[in-house]
Amino acid sequence: MYGVMNTISQEWIPGIYSEIWKRSNDRKNKHNSWICCDGPVDAIWIENLNTVLDDNKILTLANAERIPMSDNCKMTFEVENLDNASPATVSRCGIIYVSPPDLGWEPLFDTWCKDRIETKTYVASDESDWIN
Repeated sequence: MYGVMNTISQEWIPGIYSEIWKRSNDRKNKHNSWICCDGPVDAIWIENLNTVLDDNKILTLANAERIPMSDNCKMTFEVENLDNASPATVSRCGIIYVSPPDLGWEPLFDTWCKDRIETKTYVASDESDWIN
């Protein structure tokens, strides 16, 4: 994920995450970048992000390369649980819990109907009723 040292040639082979990190945090990059990590939290790879998640905001690789996080880059993690995350990792993240009943298309649809009524961006006054 981050990279590995080739034991034969002693050459560093960058991983997919370190390449995404470099591209997203290039100082020449003027647009906002979002790195979205989706999947189970593994204690090994998440611990390597502790230096990114603290005040330093620097990804430190095994080859001693240090890549700072730019102001234009943001990270999100979508995980089912934090069973394998250490307290140090959990304390560095802002956590938003979404309960199972709030997932799915129904809450989005209800919010959309309500917004159309409040902003008066509907075609007919009873649009929300007949769509519902």
